[in-house]
Amino acid sequence: MFDNISECTFDAFKIFYPNNKRLFTKMGWLTNTLTSTIGRKFVMSLTGLFLVSFLFVHLAGNFLLLRQDDGQAFNLYSQFMSTAGIIRVMEIILLLGFVIHIYTSIVLTRRNRAARPVGYAYSAPSPGTTWFSKNMGISGFIVLVFLILHLRTFWYEYKFGAVRNVFYTEQGAMSVVEPGQEANYPALSVLKDMYIIAQTAFSEWWFSLFYIIAFILLGFHLNHGFHSAFRTLGLEHRKYTPFIQNLSILISILVPLGFAIIPLYFLFINPIQPTI
Repeated sequence: MFDNISECTFDAFKIFYPNNKRLFTKMGWLTNTLTSTIGRKFVMSLTGLFLVSFLFVHLAGNFLLLRQDDGQAFNLYSQFMSTAGIIRVMEIILLLGFVIHIYTSIVLTRRNRAARPVGYAYSAPSPGTTWFSKNMGISGFIVLVFLILHLRTFWYEYKFGAVRNVFYTEQGAMSVVEPGQEANYPALSVLKDMYIIAQTAFSEWWFSLFYIIAFILLGFHLNHGFHSAFRTLGLEHRKYTPFIQNLSILISILVPLGFAIIPLYFLFINPIQPTI
């Protein structure tokens, strides 16, 4: 089913533009290239590197949770991320990046299994091969499950949940805005309290534990995927490859560590206080 989508699209295009043979030739070459195994690996590498860049941007925003300001900086950041037009465009691009990356990984996995329906009785591991590098699909699936939970807990709750509003004075003092009282405050000064959503979620030990485990798995996924992406793109040289491999290891450590700091902070330093 997956491999026939692009072919059906190309056939449909020929129905509406039957006389443009030159365009058909160009589109056919592009379609055949992008739907080939090498082409799909190329696309998967580009989307993977794009998603890695997003992780660093997302992590930088999350570090605002660590500021001792009752969540003011993080709530301002959340408001900007939910209202700025350019962010709406980037969200669409990000969503497409995720979908294409996941879709391509499924297609490549299906092709690999179809090419070898019966596995070898014994397969000697290649030098440098790890369990995670041979099972990227498994770690990727677990990360996908985590991503869905993450979106449900934070993005969906912020957009559609009953989130309280807060107001900060010029001195940084925070007060809760009661429902229906927003008009009594200066325009654009009332913020949805995304900080309390994060604090509440990360104060649950099981959620924080799953969050940390998911990012550890993502780290292994990054360790193999990052330098493999450069190799797939043809950016491999004996002079630069060791640097890329070391950078891949560094990223696979720093990203999970950076994201793990957030739940640990709320679990042990700043947990949500129980209401009396």
